[in-house]
Amino acid sequence: MSKREAYEKKAESMLMPIIEANNFELVDVEYVKEGSNWYLRAYVDKEGGITVDDCEIVSRAFSDLLDKDDFIPDAYILEISSPGLGRPLKKEKDYIRSMGKELEIRTYKSINRQKEFYGILTAYDDTTVTIEMEDGETMVFQKSDLALIRLAFDF
Repeated sequence: MSKREAYEKKAESMLMPIIEANNFELVDVEYVKEGSNWYLRAYVDKEGGITVDDCEIVSRAFSDLLDKDDFIPDAYILEISSPGLGRPLKKEKDYIRSMGKELEIRTYKSINRQKEFYGILTAYDDTTVTIEMEDGETMVFQKSDLALIRLAFDF
């Protein structure tokens, strides 16, 4: 396990009691470097959508825990936010919630000279995702070939 993965896992375990006490959902935790800064980000949600006040509740409680158990020696910026509309599907619960809904899929390599696909999620497992395209064609993608998978949304 990399240092980054260890930090994310520890942060997730510290966040869960806060998340559960407030009936929120922890969507993801990431520890990433952008430019010269490190960021510890937690994405939270709840039925009906997360608010700025909800994020503040989590941020204050989590910040207090981080002050007590300073397990990340590097300087970093803590961010608690909504995952947003364009959040990628990462965990099984994301796939469960998205069954029967239209997805946008982007692949690393072209398939039939195409890298972007839209279709209804009909099945998934640990390694594959299956969608039914508008023309009725079924396509199965290896998760390892996907650059992005998220709910499709129209403006």
